[in-house]
Formats: sequence, structure tokens, C-alpha cells
Amino acid sequence: MMVHFFCKLMQVISTSLIFYLIKIQGIMKNPNQSLSSKFSQSDGEKLKTLFVDGLKDLYWAENHLIKALPKMSKAATSEDLKMAFNTHHAETEKHVNRLERVFEIIGEKVQSKKCPAMEGLLHEGDEILASTDTKSFVRDCGLIMAAQKIEHYEIASYGTLRNIARILGHFEVAEILQTTLDEEGEADHKLTELAEAHINEEAALE
Repeated sequence: MMVHFFCKLMQVISTSLIFYLIKIQGIMKNPNQSLSSKFSQSDGEKLKTLFVDGLKDLYWAENHLIKALPKMSKAATSEDLKMAFNTHHAETEKHVNRLERVFEIIGEKVQSKKCPAMEGLLHEGDEILASTDTKSFVRDCGLIMAAQKIEHYEIASYGTLRNIARILGHFEVAEILQTTLDEEGEADHKLTELAEAHINEEAALE
């Protein structure tokens, strides 16, 4: 009797375990579906508001960076640094276009919101230009420092917004933001390479 009972119990446990594993396997194959299914249409409104505000903030930041990069390129001494700024200027124009596409996808009006962080970073860059000599590698070193602070701000912003997009179920948007995030990371890496290749050493000799 007891043996029969335990056999039945083991069958129930085994069946339950099999169904559980099948369910887990399905989630692993399609994690996006599992995540987005947690939300109804009314959920996440406050997070969406934060998300949209973040997009507006970045849209302002990118548009003002487009205006600043030619100035930074003109002020640079190193031809390699000038080229890096010019390249990122072209990339930043694409970043603005991508943000406009993101607004369209989520059904929001394309709009900017003043970004105090970017405003402060750009002002800091102006102060570096005012306090360093023209045609000097010390100025180039300062420009790299200012530019990398901007890149790090943008990397943090795009990374966070990408994660929020995923939580809200905007997976196409998340992919778009990831593309820009990758480019921001590459730009930051390029600036580090230039600084370590020769600019920092040249600045130390002035």
C-alpha cells in the first residue's frame, strides 16, 4: 500500500517537474515575450513618462553637441583629434535622426527638453578652451577630457533608456538605442587611444 502511494507521488512530482522545465525552456527561448506579458496597457505609465523625458533630454543634448563639435575640431591641434571630432559629428547627426525615429515608434511628438548636464559639460569645454594656449597639445588633452565626459554621460543615458525600453516592451526602440550606445562607446575608446598614443606625452613636454 505504502509502496503504491509513493509510486503515485513520484509520478505526480515527475509530471509537475517536466511541465515546469518545459515552461522555463519556453521563457529562455523568448525572454522578451515573457517580460512584456507582465504588463497591461495601464501599467508602467510613470516609467514611460520618465522614459520620454529622458529621450527629450538626450534630443536636446545631441542637437547642442552637433553645434559644439565643429568648434572643438577647429580648436584641436592634432590632425587625428580633428578627424575624430569630425567623424563623431557625422555620427551625432545620425543619433538625432534615430531619436526622432524612436519618438515616432512610441507615438510621441519629437520634442527636446533642456539638459542641464550637457549644458554644464559644454560650458566646461568652453572654459578649457579659454584657459589653454592655441595650437598646444595641452589644449588637446583638455579637449579629450571634456569630450570623454560628454561621452560617458551619453553612454550612461543611452544604456539606461535602452534598459527601460526593454522593460516597457519597446524592443525595436531598445535595438536602436543600442546601436547609438555602441557608437558612443567606440568614440570614447578612440579618444582614449589618441590620448595614450601621443597627445598626453606631447602635452607633458610643453
